[in-house]
Amino acid sequence: MNPAPASDTAPDPIRTALLVLDYQPATLAFVPEGEDRDSLLGRVAGAVADVRAHGGTIAHVRAAFTEADWDAVPDANKSFAPLARHRAMHHEDPATAPHEQLAPRDGDITVRKTRFGAMSTTDLDRQLRARGITTLVVSGLSTGGAVLSTVLDAADLDYRLYVLSDGVADPDPEVHDILLRKVLPTRAHVIDTAALHALLRMA
Repeated sequence: MNPAPASDTAPDPIRTALLVLDYQPATLAFVPEGEDRDSLLGRVAGAVADVRAHGGTIAHVRAAFTEADWDAVPDANKSFAPLARHRAMHHEDPATAPHEQLAPRDGDITVRKTRFGAMSTTDLDRQLRARGITTLVVSGLSTGGAVLSTVLDAADLDYRLYVLSDGVADPDPEVHDILLRKVLPTRAHVIDTAALHALLRMA
């Protein structure tokens, strides 16, 4: 993907947060075999290092459930009812922890969610606003789940948005491609990790 348009001024790194959505062993298992998972993790780790180096915030968002969370999922929820019935992704299961290569550090934000989007079942928006964050850079799994839901919510909350084209992946390559080319650009600047590095250096 190309960098953001030249007319778009570089974001203030201090008011920027990189969202790392669902980078957990349990969800990485669904990354298509054609995608090099190590390279994907390496690119996101590089973006994390870039944002940290420029004084930005890293926000880790993981999907995980308590017994009460499972019990609260209605049968009408097409995506999450089967997960609740199978008692999948318990919050204490190591497979739901952030991947060790992207482990949170002191000063990072870490939240646990129970739906696709990063904000609807967490206090992430409140924590971001408390730090004066106005720009979000989104990486995550999957493009059609966590990434899409989070971008739609964040756009309605008036954040300035970037999506890392090489920091997201989806089990369905066709869905991934359509979202990056047709849908997400209506809400966010779609850039790659190299373009993010350049934007941060411009600030």
